[in-house]
Amino acid sequence: MATFLYRLGRGAFRRRGLVALLWVALLFAAGFGAASAAAPTSGSFSIPGSEAQKAFDLLDERFPGMAADGANARIVIKAPEGAKITDPGPKAEVQKIVSGLKTGPGAAEISSVADPYEVQAVSQDGSTAYISAKYTVSGMELKDDTREALKDSGKAAKAAGLNVQIGGDALMAAPETGSGEIIGIAVAAIVLVITFGSLVAAGLPLLTAIIGVGIGVSSITALANVLDLGNTTATLATMIGLAVGIDYALFIVSRYRVELAEGRERDEAAGRAVGTAGSAVVFAGLTVVIALVGLAVVNLPMLTKMGFAAAGTVVIAVLVALTLVPAILAFAGKKVLPAGKKSRLFGKGKPEGAEQKANGGTRWARFVMRRPVMVLLAGVIGLGVIAVPASKLEMGLPDDGAQPVSTTQRQAYDLLSDGFGPGFNGPLMVVVDGDKALADSTVDRIKGLDGVVAVTPPTLNKAGDAAVITVIPKDRPSSTHTEELVHEIRDGSGDDVLVTGATAMNIDFSQKMNDALLPYLALVVGLAFLLLMLVFRSVLVPLKAALGFLLSVVAALGAVVAVFQWGWLGSLFGVEQTGPIMSMMPIFMVGVVFGLAMDYEVFLVTRMREAYVHGERPGQAVVTGFQYSARVVVAAAVIMIAVFAGFIGASEQMVKMIGFGLAVAVFFDAFVVRMAIVPAVLALLGHKAWWLPKWLDRLLPNVDVEGESLRKHLESAQSPEGPKGPDKDRELVGA
Repeated sequence: MATFLYRLGRGAFRRRGLVALLWVALLFAAGFGAASAAAPTSGSFSIPGSEAQKAFDLLDERFPGMAADGANARIVIKAPEGAKITDPGPKAEVQKIVSGLKTGPGAAEISSVADPYEVQAVSQDGSTAYISAKYTVSGMELKDDTREALKDSGKAAKAAGLNVQIGGDALMAAPETGSGEIIGIAVAAIVLVITFGSLVAAGLPLLTAIIGVGIGVSSITALANVLDLGNTTATLATMIGLAVGIDYALFIVSRYRVELAEGRERDEAAGRAVGTAGSAVVFAGLTVVIALVGLAVVNLPMLTKMGFAAAGTVVIAVLVALTLVPAILAFAGKKVLPAGKKSRLFGKGKPEGAEQKANGGTRWARFVMRRPVMVLLAGVIGLGVIAVPASKLEMGLPDDGAQPVSTTQRQAYDLLSDGFGPGFNGPLMVVVDGDKALADSTVDRIKGLDGVVAVTPPTLNKAGDAAVITVIPKDRPSSTHTEELVHEIRDGSGDDVLVTGATAMNIDFSQKMNDALLPYLALVVGLAFLLLMLVFRSVLVPLKAALGFLLSVVAALGAVVAVFQWGWLGSLFGVEQTGPIMSMMPIFMVGVVFGLAMDYEVFLVTRMREAYVHGERPGQAVVTGFQYSARVVVAAAVIMIAVFAGFIGASEQMVKMIGFGLAVAVFFDAFVVRMAIVPAVLALLGHKAWWLPKWLDRLLPNVDVEGESLRKHLESAQSPEGPKGPDKDRELVGA
């Protein structure tokens, strides 16, 4: 592989114009496709095999249109203090809102509007009422005029002194990341300038990463409606694509400068950089792709599509690093070269042959080698303490109750809770596959359960062979008491009575996430273990990498629970409402963080393996790996943390939580696990770290990530017996 990548990198360097033209053409083609495609929707949500999904399927069959995927809106109106919503004045204002929705702008997209005085949607104390509006399309597909008409529907009532707030998914909009993403990229740029000491060298990884993300995200946008991708898919692909794109380019450029510092010609340096660092990029990218594609084992279409879309962006980032980066290095000329003999990265101006001062990575590695037990215990105990809150993890899906208190959705949620009870925001829909007698007996049984506030009479379909019952729980939708009520209804019913609705779907979703976590971990860690065994020709190094990852991801989950569930330092991260952790957060974090954590493992330990293969003792090989890789790995980690942290400013709670979780996980994994625990373990293992049974060594193919075969090939080509000059170039480049 190293020899093939050497030829690829050198060829891209020499044919820079063609390579750059192809990537620019791809960017324009993807951009044109995105610009001409319809706006992405929120994506369909289904949980194959769950009871809630079976109930929805039954509704589609027996109650056509009832389970339609159109948006809903609830306009909640509260009378002024001392007045009732049934008084003539407030009632007239409410009916104006109903009339305006039916006949005003956007009425063409409304399928039904319920008058609260006709459907008994008035609270018992008479203070609050709500209007239910059903739309023909999803919230993301609503026209701007329709959405604005909904927002303006209560203006006159507000002017008359009524409190009018709007909830439901009709106001749904694409998540906004705010200025945080730009700040993250700015921090990445500063880190790159400090690392390279050159604006051109620093700008190159940013440029190539943006091109790669542009192609990936534009492709996702262009295919969003065709493949039914959710509106957050592009945001998550941007988050991951930017992080890995910058990092992969950073490693190639860094190795290129090292090769130049050793006196090689520019095209030769590009070939060797892609042949060595590029091999690590390929395998690091493979681990990320395995982790993301492995999300398919959960058997949730939404999560599977998110994983495949993000994996596609990672593949593009790898291809960009292997081809576009060397091409742009060729265009950059001497501007990307180290800053002469005074470069901070290459000796600080000391003459050749003089003893060089050990850099920070070397000094840190030597410190760890002297005190491996102390460093190992400090790292493990520290992460263990941070991981403690993860034992209290509660999972669920966010609703309007998780919105910031300043939003109209949250205020509508609170008004409904105050006027009708906390459970009114999460009604349960019970679907009965049977006649009126079965439906009536079901109603009687549910009325006798604790935790039930109200049960509506059954609504039968035209054929009289199915019924729908609405159950109002006593507690809020995300409460454990509501979850217990759902299970109680299900446990006391046969296969003919099914519980669904948004609350039941959330409960089933969380359960599916819990059930899939261990199989997913086994699949991803197992495949990556085999991949790392190929890379490092070792059993213990991949095992140590997997265990270190598990430690860092559990610690990151502990931090997420402390901030988003318990509210510790919540105001610092813009968390206005605490609650259960999003159900997909643990499994998504496992997938993404595992892939990214293996990046640092591959980049750092590959250099150690290279030194060990070339004859250095185990301890010295660790120091050598840190000498050449620690600075770049630290820079890469800071960049990735900055990019992820930029998404903490997003308006969408899910994106905010994922951004925080990934940033914290990368911090723990890069600075505690890879930079402290890894060298401590390798110091204690010594030669045993690189042990591989002989029979297994014969079975495993030699992928040669450290470039040993490439080095021998080049030495052979440069020997008196081997080809020289143009003949040598034609042989190596394949020209």
